[in-house]
Amino acid sequence: MSATTDLPASLILVGAGKMGGAMLEGWLADGLPGARIAVIDPDPAPAMAALCAAHGIALNPADPGEPEALVLAIKPQGLEAAAAAVAPLAGPGTVVVSVLAGKTIANLKDRLPRARAVVRAMPNLPASIRRGATGAAASPETSEDQRRMAHALLSGVGLVEWLEGEELIDAVTAVSGSGPAYVFLLAEALAAAGVAAGLPAEIAQRLARQTVAGAGELLGQSPETPATLRRNVTSPGGTTAAALAVLMAEDGLSPLLRDAVAAAKRRAGELAG
Repeated sequence: MSATTDLPASLILVGAGKMGGAMLEGWLADGLPGARIAVIDPDPAPAMAALCAAHGIALNPADPGEPEALVLAIKPQGLEAAAAAVAPLAGPGTVVVSVLAGKTIANLKDRLPRARAVVRAMPNLPASIRRGATGAAASPETSEDQRRMAHALLSGVGLVEWLEGEELIDAVTAVSGSGPAYVFLLAEALAAAGVAAGLPAEIAQRLARQTVAGAGELLGQSPETPATLRRNVTSPGGTTAAALAVLMAEDGLSPLLRDAVAAAKRRAGELAG
């Protein structure tokens, strides 16, 4: 997914849980040699330790030095405890890439005082299978080379969209960060509606799950817009048109989603404040 030439000559990953582990696997798949990577995690899972050993990745080295790129993938609440150990690793020439929800660029610079180039990113859950959607914003000190490097690292788990300003991260959080939960709720609601229409619960669940997954895959592979795909499966006067008349009413799905995204954006701002 990323250009191998843009990947860093040296990289430290802090935090090798689900998100950090998915990113690491993406970098390896994109051709980043394990010898250029160090992982810092006080309690790595056995599978992570085995992955590091298999690829020659330094796990918890005593003196990893200052890397070209430092990726922070710990839990947000763990930043305070980790800051003292991490701060010496972020030198003036290091690009810091953070996927810590709710931690602003200013938060990070306060805790990593030598850092200049900081990229704040908001990936989402499908990043764990390399199908993520990430919004990213960079501090003014971030050079074009560092931005390309951060893009290569983040694209190891999916799509990356760069934002004009960090203030848009809350909107990204509300749309794609929280978005997978909206889709899962759609599958839940569709299955429940199937039961109400007379289907056995297990059949309704399987049909709803596969319908949502299949439609998502089609959307991902098709060059057509969502609106075009919707129109393509809607015959005038047919069953789909009858259902869409309800979903597309003035009090239907669109205003409900606008309200939901607005609520999520407000909450993201409160948590980051």
